[in-house]
Amino acid sequence: MNNSKPNAIGFWEALRFWLKLGFISFGGPAGQISIMHQELVERRRWISEKRFLHALNYCMVLPGPEAQQLATYIGWLMHRSWGGIVAGGLFVLPSLLILIALSWMYIAFGHVAWVAGIFYGIKPAVTAIVLQAAHRIGSRALKNNVLWGIAAASFVAIFALNVPFPFIVLMAAVIGYVGGRVMPDHFQIGSGHGQSKSSYGAALIDDDTPPPEHARFRWLNLLRVAVIGTALWVLPMGFLASTYGWEHTFTQMAWFFTKAALMTFGGAYAVLPYVYQGAVGQYAWLTPTQMIDGLALGETTPGPLIMVVAFVGFVGGYVQAVFGPEHQFMAGAMAATLVTWFTFLPSFLFILAGAPLVEATHNDLKFTAPLTAITAAVVGVIVNLALFFAYHVLWPHGFSGGFDWFSALIAACAAVALFKFKIGVIRVIVVAALAGLIYALIAAR
Repeated sequence: MNNSKPNAIGFWEALRFWLKLGFISFGGPAGQISIMHQELVERRRWISEKRFLHALNYCMVLPGPEAQQLATYIGWLMHRSWGGIVAGGLFVLPSLLILIALSWMYIAFGHVAWVAGIFYGIKPAVTAIVLQAAHRIGSRALKNNVLWGIAAASFVAIFALNVPFPFIVLMAAVIGYVGGRVMPDHFQIGSGHGQSKSSYGAALIDDDTPPPEHARFRWLNLLRVAVIGTALWVLPMGFLASTYGWEHTFTQMAWFFTKAALMTFGGAYAVLPYVYQGAVGQYAWLTPTQMIDGLALGETTPGPLIMVVAFVGFVGGYVQAVFGPEHQFMAGAMAATLVTWFTFLPSFLFILAGAPLVEATHNDLKFTAPLTAITAAVVGVIVNLALFFAYHVLWPHGFSGGFDWFSALIAACAAVALFKFKIGVIRVIVVAALAGLIYALIAAR
């Protein structure tokens, strides 16, 4: 353990890390949060475990991709608004560029055997990554039997009873609020074993580090963020409506994905049915098969899983040839970019507007206890997500369609590599992709 505090981190040094994170953030929100914890809490010690979890708790209750919002929050805390914008933007930008390229390959050249093989190998590895993330977060967040009970109840509620995620979050917050008053020792972040200082050493933003000047809550700053955020939505929406008309594909995409962004409580899977219903059933921007393939692309590329909306936008703009048949790629790329803008804009605004208030509460139990309970509940939800992945990977055609033994072998090897040998996520994904590629090439002969 190193008790010396790390040196101050400059803006450009942080920018290089956020850019790297944008390219390695595989594994969905659980895997991405795990990567950030390893890099920022354990290895670099830019932020303490307690402050990391406090920020994560806030991001968990917001609509939108919590991992991207967490990056935005930490970037903002370290380097003001531009730090947050850069951190959150670079979390998304590599994924957008990669998805535009992959979407073009997919729609222009159809299914390619070697690409399908790579996806086939990556999916079991992603399942193991999510399981590892559930274990890592759970081992730090579930400090006592009360929090374990909340996590178990959350899992049963979403797995067996199909309780909506927002209701699970609400009930956990109520339990945390009451529990923080009745049994406060059970709802203190970092209480018990495994506190950040004893585990990883002093952090640049430590448990007792006061919020920097820019992180203090001021009504004027809140008003400024609200005005700028409103303008960033109204101006492009007004331009689309006045230039192309309200019924145009671009305008309808902007409006539809604004609504979708405000419904993403519980991560991408909570809102995918809504996206599927609108994009496939109402607007016919793509077919059901294309939607499923797009989800596979989203699962196996870096960045938030909700980036599948970029695939939806690209295919819709490309197929409908919005700019004419000779400019289909440009139409698809423009649609993907628009969709990404309107999907992620609310996430930045929630952080830049609300984070100062959250920073003022990180030592106030009446605020932190509900968030601690919410984190415990989210552990149960992540376990459910891991089982969801496992089912679709190991029984790709349902229980009646047979068990995929080779996928099970890849998943088991990935789990051993992650849990026992502590091999990095990226290496595991690369090896799994190669295994899937080799298997597909052999099967094609």
